[in-house]
Amino acid sequence: MSGRRARWIFDGHVAGIGTASGTRLVLGCWAHSPFGPFGDVMIERRDGHRVLLAPDPRTARFIAATYVFDEVRVEPVRVTAKGGGWTVASDSLALRFTTGRRGPPGLVLRAVPRVLAVRPRWIEAVGLPARLLRGVRTCGTAGAGRHEWYGARDLHPIRSAGAVFEGADLGPPAAVVPPVRFGFGSTPRRPCLVRVTTTVEER
Repeated sequence: MSGRRARWIFDGHVAGIGTASGTRLVLGCWAHSPFGPFGDVMIERRDGHRVLLAPDPRTARFIAATYVFDEVRVEPVRVTAKGGGWTVASDSLALRFTTGRRGPPGLVLRAVPRVLAVRPRWIEAVGLPARLLRGVRTCGTAGAGRHEWYGARDLHPIRSAGAVFEGADLGPPAAVVPPVRFGFGSTPRRPCLVRVTTTVEER
């Protein structure tokens, strides 16, 4: 809580993955949050239909108030990470992907001290160069009178991925094109896993 402003901080990873079918997926895996550790998945189908998979009603309400969806499903979202391999399982989704070694973007992000990387003023300052990545924004307005800042601290490319949603294979990984439309920004065009601290403030 900052003065009269409610503030929530989520620390973890976000993976953005496109597929050959046109469906794009954004995984959030939060090791630390006001709701405890949890995973969620935002899915945008080829036709633009946006679906949220969240593990419990409380988390679903918060995310749905902050972002925009056409459908919200409450179902267990189990995330397992071992080395560079990740698996995600829910009632309607099975997702797996592997990450590669960090490249120059990851090395640059890792070089920024955490205490600086998560500060809203720093995030706003790096917002302009971040826009060079199509669809990427580091801060902006959200639903319910909220404002968000994304403090990226590391980045790994996603080398391979596979997903089955509602029993249908989504095909091999592809670019996140067009950008997803859950909030003010998208993930990078190339599939990647980002270490991030997200700050949400209600103004």
